[in-house]
Amino acid sequence: MNGKQLVAEALQAVLPDWSMDEVEAKIERPKDEKLGDYAFPAFTLAKTLRKAPNLIAADLADQIDKSNFEKVQAVGPYVNFFLNKGKAGAAILQEILADPENYGARDLGHGRQVTIDYSSPNIAKPMGMGHLRSTVIGEAIARILEKEGFKPVRIDYLGDWGTQFGKMMAAYKMWGNDADIKQDPINTLLSYYVRINREAEEHPEYDDAGREWFAKLENGDAEATRLWKWFREVSLERFKKVYDMLDVHFDSYNGEAFSAKLMDEPIQILRDKKLLVKSQGAEIVDLDKYDLPPLLIIKSNGTTTYITRDLATAMYRKQTYDFFKSVYVVGQEQEVHFNQLKACLKEMGFDWYDDIVHVSFGLMSLNGRKMSTRKGNVVNLEDVLNESVKLARQQIAEKNAGLANADEVAKEVGIGAVIFHDLKNYRRNPIDFSLEEVVKFEGETGPYVQYARARGESLLRKGGIRDFSKTDLSKIGSEEWDLVSFMGRFGDVIQRAMEQYDPSLIAKFALELAKRFNKYYAHTRILVDDEAKEARLAVVQAMSNVLKAALQMLDVKAPDEM
Repeated sequence: MNGKQLVAEALQAVLPDWSMDEVEAKIERPKDEKLGDYAFPAFTLAKTLRKAPNLIAADLADQIDKSNFEKVQAVGPYVNFFLNKGKAGAAILQEILADPENYGARDLGHGRQVTIDYSSPNIAKPMGMGHLRSTVIGEAIARILEKEGFKPVRIDYLGDWGTQFGKMMAAYKMWGNDADIKQDPINTLLSYYVRINREAEEHPEYDDAGREWFAKLENGDAEATRLWKWFREVSLERFKKVYDMLDVHFDSYNGEAFSAKLMDEPIQILRDKKLLVKSQGAEIVDLDKYDLPPLLIIKSNGTTTYITRDLATAMYRKQTYDFFKSVYVVGQEQEVHFNQLKACLKEMGFDWYDDIVHVSFGLMSLNGRKMSTRKGNVVNLEDVLNESVKLARQQIAEKNAGLANADEVAKEVGIGAVIFHDLKNYRRNPIDFSLEEVVKFEGETGPYVQYARARGESLLRKGGIRDFSKTDLSKIGSEEWDLVSFMGRFGDVIQRAMEQYDPSLIAKFALELAKRFNKYYAHTRILVDDEAKEARLAVVQAMSNVLKAALQMLDVKAPDEM
């Protein structure tokens, strides 16, 4: 039984009208740890008991069985609980060591499916740093949901349809050189795209040519289809190379082109429900009553729009996966778009419209500069990952020249550093990326957390104990309690991260645990031979397990040596 359950049991004994679940839902963690391990707010009882909250708190503190606690005291309207460090610490350690992989998991998902749409780069362009945020936030959310018993369906909704591909084809037909494309397909195609966008300012007919080629593609023209398939194939091959580096793997690569074949159904529903309205030759859905701009479904030239495909996609995913939630990890500038999508689905009569979740995030800049593919100001993600690995390798050579598998560790540290740097920030905040800061072994970085765990593993190798089943875990003292009680919060953190779609809560927990362990390591003679040595090593093993589990949820590796 964990600490929260002990508190709930003690409270429920003096609150017989409340169920255990009701009591547990009200229990809080004090912001200041000096105020106890848990707190119960008595003002939740003020209305029924018709009494001042501070008096209720005082009465409860007197009545509660204190045998499992060091003390129980009323502070204003709160009842504060201080756990018995030996008993509670032993229980937390036992739980971690018995099943480290599942520690903190609460099986809240019961196997229900959640579709997660993330990364979603455009074909015929290199995957730039701008795609990093969606990719790593989406993967972390998938892993957190998995931890809590959901079944994530990972979807890479490729940008493989739309007028920009008409532009790419027009550019290729004007300036294309097959030899250049074969040598470096993506960067060559990108150069054509940048050129046509730049020169279209003086040659508006280039835009017309792009629209004509996209219309050909929509109408099944053989040459347009051949070019499109070629662009898609070479792009996906390159994307998968980056995904392998990040250890990200998708269940579906169905993109906009796939959804384009499914548009008849949503358009028919909109017609049947008389939701389509003519406007300047186009057909729209009026969303005035939601205080939202109208939705352009069919343009005046008869072509469809992104939102038409999004409606088809949402319907297809519900029919195919019967999702509990359908999550889209997309920049916060698309907020209105997703509000329109949900409003339109509601108008169409789908009661699951509110299960669509837009997980938004802020922009990333690079050394203070905004990135733009259209203007050619894009930084290749693959190049950044390779450079990060190189920097990590240099630091490892300085710190541990004899490390046996240094190249493999450098990959885990370098790539983990890039991922962690993103995920330690609350996703809606804009972030500026500076590679030199990211790979440091000090400060709030991924390598700092990885190094704390590797230090723990080194201690365990020196201590020579890995089986703690017969260890008296109650031998821990106040120095260990700081670490152990914090690890006891892991389950609450995972649940909050899941509910808020916020991986930064896991990253911040990992940073704080690493800091506490480093402080413990600096002030405690862990390997000294005395009766508490095994218990101390059990604490180190538990810390190593929990840090590894936290990093895994963030898609960051946890090397045993660094």
